[in-house]
Amino acid sequence: MKQRFVTAALVGLLSGCVTTPPTAVADPPPSLPDEHAEHSYRKILARYSDSREVYDGFDTRLFAGVTLQTVPFREARVHRQAAFQQLPAPKVEQMIAEEREKATQSHEFFMGVHFNDATYADFDYKHTIWRLALVTPAGEVTPSRIRRLGRVNLQTRAYYPYTSIFWVGWEIQFPTQMSDGRPVIPPGTEKVTFRMASSLGKAEMTVSAQ
Repeated sequence: MKQRFVTAALVGLLSGCVTTPPTAVADPPPSLPDEHAEHSYRKILARYSDSREVYDGFDTRLFAGVTLQTVPFREARVHRQAAFQQLPAPKVEQMIAEEREKATQSHEFFMGVHFNDATYADFDYKHTIWRLALVTPAGEVTPSRIRRLGRVNLQTRAYYPYTSIFWVGWEIQFPTQMSDGRPVIPPGTEKVTFRMASSLGKAEMTVSAQ
């Protein structure tokens, strides 16, 4: 009887008739043994992350989450990696310097997405059904680069625990300047919005820009 229940649950999950992200059958994401360090990382992750769902009636279209790769988040992510891998201090300093340099080149988001129909996961196609945009007080810009990172695994979930094993990770980069030379994210901006929209629906995720 127990086996039948588990099988039925999995069938229901994969058929799309769910109203919560498909995480129940996944192992919990890796966490640090230091509870204070774990809490601190989750706090900064929440500051720069947001998530949304798109439904068609009672059926799920997609689950999505994004994290803006600000300098504070990049540094927190490197320190988390250092704790997991026991990295020496000089290596950590080098990695942080590299992350700071990357942050000057684009406004980058990690995006995790789960579709019940993978046909619609075509963000990197030339004729994708999706329009992605970064919306700020200066206006909006579309991506300068979209890169598929692949199926989410425990390594991904160590840094982005809102994802699960059925999700796919993406790297989305936006320019730092508008077409007229103004900064995309003006100084003092508190919040920015990552928008994804198509005929399937729209999701807007708002995160801290500071």
